[in-house]
Amino acid sequence: MKLILTAYISTALTFLGLDAVWLSTMSARLYKPALQGLLAENFRPVPALLFYALYIGGVVAFAVLPSDKPGMALLRGAGLGLVAYATYDLTNQATLRRWSVLVTSADLAWGSLATGIAAAIACAICSALAKP
Repeated sequence: MKLILTAYISTALTFLGLDAVWLSTMSARLYKPALQGLLAENFRPVPALLFYALYIGGVVAFAVLPSDKPGMALLRGAGLGLVAYATYDLTNQATLRRWSVLVTSADLAWGSLATGIAAAIACAICSALAKP
């Protein structure tokens, strides 16, 4: 249980930190111009919190815990990030009248990178703490 909690907390801190930097940097530069008219006027924290809680749990279950080395966690995390972010972006691109290919491309790259890094760091922390 301690390992799972350590993996969850370290993944959460890393991913949330990376995503906060990304969103604060790219919101005005990428999302607002490209998705003008599609964005909600007010941020809704409950769906965001549910996303992060579930997503971080998925990263821990499918990338961190099954990996014995940070490099493997990086690859598994990047693959999971690609699939998860593609699910959102490509569905939007398929179903909405207007969805930016640039947003899709940036999100797929970002989801892969951030998830891979978070998984690798969490795996490294768990490995270091497990050593006698």
